[in-house]
Amino acid sequence: MAHRSALLDLLAHRSARRGQFTLASGRQSSLYIDARRTTMSPDGLALVGPLGFAALRDAGWQVQSIGGLTLGADPVTYAISYASALAARDGGTKALRAFTVRKEAKAHGTGKLIEGTFEPGDRVAVIEDVITTGGSALRAAEAVRAAGGEVVGVLALVDREEGGREALAAAGLAVITLAGASEIVARMP
Repeated sequence: MAHRSALLDLLAHRSARRGQFTLASGRQSSLYIDARRTTMSPDGLALVGPLGFAALRDAGWQVQSIGGLTLGADPVTYAISYASALAARDGGTKALRAFTVRKEAKAHGTGKLIEGTFEPGDRVAVIEDVITTGGSALRAAEAVRAAGGEVVGVLALVDREEGGREALAAAGLAVITLAGASEIVARMP
């Protein structure tokens, strides 16, 4: 519980801002949560990885790989994958392979939309940094399914609590979040 509290404090002090913002969804908001300011820091990565891995384990999803739409999902994915590798080294679990979903397929080379260690047939948890409408997670889930993966659910660092979780649930996806916007706002200076 102390690690989750530390993560909430980091998000509140480092990632959350008040003002007038246009979100990636196009919505206007007086709250902006730039999770990358937490997830791309050493102390943030050290918290996100173990907490995310524990949440996946506790959910019982038994996934083989994790990933989401670049760029927001990338550091969260890699931190969780690394934490899973440390746990696997100690025995009793398998490491989770990481991948990233491009916003569009490469026009050169192999032309892949999914990069990394994803394999067709994998049970997958889609990773997201911040859920607002759920659109990015749905886009990543569609790419994984088109490539032969089975999407078990979505793990998000932050739920903005603006209907994204419900939209994902309506699409048949279970959702786990590590923090809610209201929890972060309550800790803002």
